[in-house]
Amino acid sequence: MVNNDITNSLTMTEVKIPNHIMRFKSAILGCRYNLDGESLYSVKWYKDGHEFYRYVPRNKPPGQAFPLPGINVDLRNSSDTQVMLRRVTLQSTGVYKCEVSGEAPAFNTVSESETMTVVMTPQRGPRITGGQSRYQIGDVVRVNCTSYPSKPVCHLSWLINGEPSNRSYLKYYDNIVYGREGLEVAILGLEFRVRGYHFKNGDMKLKCVAKISSLYFQSREESVESDRPQRAPALESRETVAAKPRAQGSSNGGNLLQTSNYQLLIIICLMYMTSSGKFLMYIPR
Repeated sequence: MVNNDITNSLTMTEVKIPNHIMRFKSAILGCRYNLDGESLYSVKWYKDGHEFYRYVPRNKPPGQAFPLPGINVDLRNSSDTQVMLRRVTLQSTGVYKCEVSGEAPAFNTVSESETMTVVMTPQRGPRITGGQSRYQIGDVVRVNCTSYPSKPVCHLSWLINGEPSNRSYLKYYDNIVYGREGLEVAILGLEFRVRGYHFKNGDMKLKCVAKISSLYFQSREESVESDRPQRAPALESRETVAAKPRAQGSSNGGNLLQTSNYQLLIIICLMYMTSSGKFLMYIPR
């Protein structure tokens, strides 16, 4: 946001502040202006309305830093056109304003503000929970994607077979604040009833993507299969059941053959004993 009085000859030409920067990196804040014949009185830098750096050409030394949480000014690499912040922390996040003033008697002043966000990325990629390895058509998929703690919180999204999921499938949850540094955990649910078109060649891929601006991009993908009825075991079962009568029939046939042979032997013995006059001597046991 630029604040220039159109009656002033002093103008702000550029304020360059990184929108996002990784934690513990050095940040360079740039401020360029056009005096248009005026003399420079001061350049002041503010974070969230609090002054932390001032450059006054007539002072010795001209640059001066003021203590502020999350601010560590490198005076050797700071001037009227830039300020270097060393090892920024999460407390360094805020709105930064450069204010340029001309000399007396007018003391014309111009300013411009930009927001800088310090990023702490998750230590791991997102994780998917609650899923199954197989689904049948008509089943309900209920899964959650959870990011690891970060600052700012990750933006989560779901893809099904590489395509963004229907918004009606999404279930939103409040972010969870984690630890003393105020890191945040995001959770995004996915819930839908399985249809045939959700499978590609019998396979369905569910992917969760976690992003923080252009500084962080990680994803997790789970592949699930269509759980179709298995016909082969049914055939094997029928074959097993059908084989039992044949085995039992073979056993009964053997027993009947043995019984018939035994009875035939008895009849032959009786006929022999009758013919030999020894029939009355036969006592069955």
